[in-house]
Amino acid sequence: MGEHYDARETRSSEQREHDLAAALPEVIAKARLAPGMAVHLQDVDAARVASRADLARLPILRKSDLVAAQKAQPPFGGLTPHPAHGFAHIFQSPGPIYEPGGGAHDWWRIGRFVHAAGVGPGDIVQNCFGYHLTPAGTMFENAARAVGASVLPAGTGQTELQVRAAVDIGTTVYAGTPDYLRVILEKAQEMGERLAIRKATVSGGALFPSLRQDYADRGIACLQCYATADLGNIAYESAAQEGLIVDEGVIVEIVRPGTGDPVRDGEVGEVVVTTLNPDYPLIRFATGDLSAVLPGVSPCGRTNVRIKGWMGRADQTTKIKGMFVRPEQVAAFVAAHSEVQKARVIATRRGEMDVLSVQIETEAADPARFEDGIRAALKMKGEITLVAPGSLPNDGKVIDDQRSYD
Repeated sequence: MGEHYDARETRSSEQREHDLAAALPEVIAKARLAPGMAVHLQDVDAARVASRADLARLPILRKSDLVAAQKAQPPFGGLTPHPAHGFAHIFQSPGPIYEPGGGAHDWWRIGRFVHAAGVGPGDIVQNCFGYHLTPAGTMFENAARAVGASVLPAGTGQTELQVRAAVDIGTTVYAGTPDYLRVILEKAQEMGERLAIRKATVSGGALFPSLRQDYADRGIACLQCYATADLGNIAYESAAQEGLIVDEGVIVEIVRPGTGDPVRDGEVGEVVVTTLNPDYPLIRFATGDLSAVLPGVSPCGRTNVRIKGWMGRADQTTKIKGMFVRPEQVAAFVAAHSEVQKARVIATRRGEMDVLSVQIETEAADPARFEDGIRAALKMKGEITLVAPGSLPNDGKVIDDQRSYD
């Protein structure tokens, strides 16, 4: 493949916009073949949408719309042009939300990212993303295959076995959430083993500068991508590490939260993505994430727009330990316990690990009585603190992300 994944990465801005003008009408026409999307875009003439300005006039599709549509018309809400049996994979993410998956070459386009991270033939990728129900493991396996690397489908947990496999097989690349690599490295040190991992491709959580530096000090170059189960790769880092370069298979807009109106370059707003994937063409899909456009182009030679990366949530949904925690999950916990008046989830860091804490307004005296309820509602354990009724701030927050992203 050479220095770049393909020639599209180095197109002039004029050529990219020309190609966009040709692709947009086709993908919107394809989207309208899906009955749910046909209703959503019922007033849209696909032939007349041939620029970013035209696209900006189309309605926003939100995650909540997706959830409602899937409940009404399972599994995909009528938003795919193919039936469920027409896809290679069907995944279930927390919510539950169902996503289709394809088996074609680089279907999620994450191969572009792992190529930028220097992964290719001769590499063995220890894929520590989950394979059970959720798509991340399959997404990164698909990417590794696209660049000619071999894969150890390690999944999550069983850290001692992970170390044993990495040593015996000679793993050269880690793929997984940012902080789990540190767990593996520390276990290897405890076992007296030396790993051959020199590259890390991470996603599913914040890559804090201190953690990246810790890996660099160990001789591991760690790069991140911004991807979702619905959209695939949205943006990714190159070795230049100057912002995230927008993937060539999507159109990214930064809009004022709660609206579909694009903001000025440099202004923080919500990330809205249109994917050009004809199998699952989501049009103006609001991610709920905040970011901003960076000026100029990357010094690595890739010419697409760059964004600053993840800058928080437009709503209160927060990713903790690689999993989204949504306000409705907190509400479900409160509703299930009559003795609970309010609850607040707090995300912090301890060392290089995410910590989830839950403050519960109740007259109860034993935090242990709520452990199973928290695990059921949030899909993970949390540190529980009981507080007196009326003591939590009256600010509408049910999820408070106190982590620093500087």
